[in-house]
Amino acid sequence: MNIAPNSYSVTRKRLLAAVASIAVAGAIGIGALTTGTGPVLADAVRVEAPQVPGFADVVERVSPAVVSVKVKAKISPAADDGSDQSDDPDGMNNLPDNPQLRRFFKEFRGFGDQNGQGGGNRRFSHRDHNNDQPRPVAQGSGFFISDDGYLVTNNHVVEEGSAFTVVMNDGKELDAKLIGTDPRTDLAVLKVDGVGKFTYVDFADDSKVRVGDWVVAVGNPFGLGGTVTAGIVSARGRDIGAGPYDDFLQIDASVNRGNSGGPTFNLNGQVVGINTAIFSPSGGSVGIAFDIPASTAKQVVQDLMKSGSVQRGWLGVEIQPVTSDIAESLGLKSQNGALVSSAQDDGPGKKAGIVAGDVITQVDGKDVASPKELARLIGAYSPGKSVDVTVWRDGKSQTVKVDLGKLPSSDKQASVDQQQPAAPAKPDSLADLGLTVTKSENGKGLVVTDVDPDSDAADRGIQPGDIITSVNSTEVNATDDITKAMTEAVKSGRKAVLMQITRDDNNRFVALPVAKG
Repeated sequence: MNIAPNSYSVTRKRLLAAVASIAVAGAIGIGALTTGTGPVLADAVRVEAPQVPGFADVVERVSPAVVSVKVKAKISPAADDGSDQSDDPDGMNNLPDNPQLRRFFKEFRGFGDQNGQGGGNRRFSHRDHNNDQPRPVAQGSGFFISDDGYLVTNNHVVEEGSAFTVVMNDGKELDAKLIGTDPRTDLAVLKVDGVGKFTYVDFADDSKVRVGDWVVAVGNPFGLGGTVTAGIVSARGRDIGAGPYDDFLQIDASVNRGNSGGPTFNLNGQVVGINTAIFSPSGGSVGIAFDIPASTAKQVVQDLMKSGSVQRGWLGVEIQPVTSDIAESLGLKSQNGALVSSAQDDGPGKKAGIVAGDVITQVDGKDVASPKELARLIGAYSPGKSVDVTVWRDGKSQTVKVDLGKLPSSDKQASVDQQQPAAPAKPDSLADLGLTVTKSENGKGLVVTDVDPDSDAADRGIQPGDIITSVNSTEVNATDDITKAMTEAVKSGRKAVLMQITRDDNNRFVALPVAKG
């Protein structure tokens, strides 16, 4: 269709007029055009993302069972030396001989009085009041394990206390009494008497806990009250040197001071561990926290509730790990087991026939993977329990029956006879081992007088003054005894000999290679 020039000009003029009228209407706020259309507004940004499961449901259910624990104790004032303070009511005699400092305290000693009157002696007279009242010394966390008021916390939270207060989730405070403690596992049980039943939680089967599982920690960090943090299980079976039964869960949920004794939950609301320690160069959370596993806590707590203490079985031996060299020297196929470095004279193990040099591989048919595993297995039995202990001796397995004793309260459960060697008169050389030795004063064993710094003996920590008492479970009193043991080891195809070393009244075993290749 053809459009005449004049028609085109008219049409263009009409369009420009319409646009102009729209602009004017918008500028003066007249509103929409008479055609009934309105301003078009864009929708807010919204993303339909997959919904990630949260922890709110778990927290809502378990929080009433978690409490804050306040601990008080009677503490004598550090400056209380028994002297009469009546001639120094303001405590001014304890200040340095500095006129400006003394003037400052004279002018401002009453600053505790909000009205600024009558406060002259109040600042320094607090010692005279409530001396017999317990003072706050610690605070931590805990959780109920029964509806009648039994709750669990850490031993290190309550160990200095004489009075205990439990702060509930709703802020209510209740007095608690100490039922029992177990320092070896850092656990304690308190009891609260109250009206009605308490919300409580149960222990999980931590054998099913896997590295990477979600966990939620609830506690009282820095005294803030109920605080929830979340993370995952970072590792299992951690040994942090805290005690003979170390088997901690490591988690990365934020745990700080005051969380001690608080529970760590799985997503089913069950306690998988109890917060007890953190690794922190700075003192704050760096994402490395350690939990007492539920399996350990459950057994200990049951004993504490029943009798107030934990009675553990005792084997009466000192043990050390089996290294690859030691396994080679003894003809073992693996490094599993616990090597007996000494057996205490009056201990159950020695009475049953266990001797230094034995490697304990099983207890009642349960494999012993390490010394820590042996300690946990034996500790789980009650004193007086008869158990079958399998040992590796002289190249074969043997089983002995041991009637376990009661674990002594002392941390040192084994000892050896003291030996004080004299200075060597005529030292002998064991060049192949890098050692120089001489007979001991009492004729039992050989005293190391020198160690070649480039030798395998030096690499394995043998030092001058050490006493070699046996090689491959055979007593040695001369260098010929060691040479003979080395020759027999080579003939039997072994590449190392096992030396029993005594140092500072403690025994240990060291494997030294005798053949290369």
